[in-house]
Amino acid sequence: MTDTSFAGFPPEATQFYAEFWLANKPLWEQAVRAPMRALLDALDPDPGAFHVFRPNRDVRFSADKSPYKVQHGAGATSPGGTIRYVHISADGLFIASGCYMLAPDQVARMRASIDDEETGEELRGLLPPVEDAGLEIGPGGAPPLKTAPRGYPRDHPRIELLRFKGLVAFETVVDPEVVETAAALERVRTSWETAAPMNAWLERNVGPSTAPPGRFGR
Repeated sequence: MTDTSFAGFPPEATQFYAEFWLANKPLWEQAVRAPMRALLDALDPDPGAFHVFRPNRDVRFSADKSPYKVQHGAGATSPGGTIRYVHISADGLFIASGCYMLAPDQVARMRASIDDEETGEELRGLLPPVEDAGLEIGPGGAPPLKTAPRGYPRDHPRIELLRFKGLVAFETVVDPEVVETAAALERVRTSWETAAPMNAWLERNVGPSTAPPGRFGR
């Protein structure tokens, strides 16, 4: 009978993943990093317009100690507080824009604007064309509340949006004829342009955080 007692993972386990990365780093440089840089340069000639995320994960405060990310992405933040984001992974090309993770002061402004009859209905009217174009609408980095936020009725006509702590439009492109060709550039542009009216609403009604730097600040 096989001994199934667990004695931990030997050092070779973590070495395997580290060495796999190092052995394949030239491939990553050629097939992932360089094309991403070329895509970003085509989207904006300013080399500093996008923040390119490192492949290494920050594992200091995470239970998941895997050293490397499973995607390579970049994002740009507008003066009005919205983001444009793109990454490549085994799932395909992920494209998103909007407000991914809002500080409390931003959440409060977004909810007040959703509650307002004029600006709330304006936003609700902007979302169907985005979805009709093939993008999904989501709450961003934080899950939506399961009930109405404090101070708002459960039967509010825009209760689903009021539960959000962010607002993003996103899609994952898997078609090789897009992902593996220059058509990917136009797809990213089109995705962001489709969501532009929603993002303009967010910039007018939410804007950047005014909280001081810190956990919930900028």
